[in-house]
Amino acid sequence: MLEKEKVNFEKTVIVGIVTQSQNEDKLKEYLDELEFLTFTAGGEVVKRFWQKLDRPNPKTFLGTGKMDEIHLYVKENNISTVIFDDELSPSQQKNISKILDCKVLDRTNLILDIFAQRAETSYARTQVELAQCQYLLPRLSGMWTHLERQKGGIGLRGPGETEIETDRRIVRDRIALLKEKIRTIDKQMAIQRSNRGAMVRVALVGYTNVGKSTLMNAVGKSEVFVENKLFATLDTTVRKVVIKNLPFLLSDTVGFIRKLPTQLIESFKSTLDEVREADLLLHVVDISHPDFEDHIESVNQILMDIKSNDKPTIMIFNKIDAYQHEVIAEDDLITERTSKHYTLEDWKNTWMSHLGEDNTIFISATEKANFEEFREKVYEAVRKIHITRFPYNKFLYPDYKDAVEKE
Repeated sequence: MLEKEKVNFEKTVIVGIVTQSQNEDKLKEYLDELEFLTFTAGGEVVKRFWQKLDRPNPKTFLGTGKMDEIHLYVKENNISTVIFDDELSPSQQKNISKILDCKVLDRTNLILDIFAQRAETSYARTQVELAQCQYLLPRLSGMWTHLERQKGGIGLRGPGETEIETDRRIVRDRIALLKEKIRTIDKQMAIQRSNRGAMVRVALVGYTNVGKSTLMNAVGKSEVFVENKLFATLDTTVRKVVIKNLPFLLSDTVGFIRKLPTQLIESFKSTLDEVREADLLLHVVDISHPDFEDHIESVNQILMDIKSNDKPTIMIFNKIDAYQHEVIAEDDLITERTSKHYTLEDWKNTWMSHLGEDNTIFISATEKANFEEFREKVYEAVRKIHITRFPYNKFLYPDYKDAVEKE
């Protein structure tokens, strides 16, 4: 029997700050997510560092004392990478790298790295490379500090400046080339979408790792890659689905995330066009995640950014099989009852009740729990849109003609 291949994870530490707009609880949520992102990218988080600040230090993000503390830990524990939860400015990244003397990444860089690993198709790889180049361009000067040359100035011209300017030109040319390539593919994809005819389009949207691809596989009988890691799916998959003889197109899109890099939103424009052009959105939520309400807010914000927040939407609360809540004993008169003690029934009676029964469903995509009810809701929503598009389809609406004649 062959031994399993050992995975060598990079030893990393992660760093965040507590500010007036981000308390300790919120920071913990973000660092938990950053740790999962690090694991997805192939890293092992061995320690977390954080500091309370009114605002980030413009030079080193953190205060001098905390930077010295991190530097000592990195040196003593052979840490290869330090990852910051917020996007660092080019100068901050340059200064921090000098102090810590190791690889320094920020949240944006980490997400771009995961996207680069996950990109399977030529189009996805082009989109990711464009985002990486746009991120890299303003940071090139920090990569030439070993030459001890500064950009421009009398008496300071030399190989450092020459190399930097050459690299800048190469990256700018590459960005222009990639943008042109994406424009060409975007036109092709727009033609493909227009060739799909007038069929109703349904798009799965939601936070990353909420089970969209699992749901896609269950409904569309497709074979979309599924894994319990962030951003398992990058490429949009479109399948023709038929429920009760009613055909429609179902697309699985890239998962959203808090603090999604603007470079990615721009470069994944065509992927997001599947959402923009959808007639119906299925907003999938991982109800078992303690921060699922924040996830909903993040997705809604991105939908607003891409002007898709006013579309008909069904909220699909997935992973009910994994949902757990804390139980308060009957004789416990001290513990305050909060949302972490809610049962699924309790949640249904909160703000979710205002969404309406037709617009909410609680399911488990892996266990197929409440699946028939889910299919029925989707069918009714698609049928409502379909009627406006094909009002004289006697096969689907045999009573339509009689209703018109009576009027």
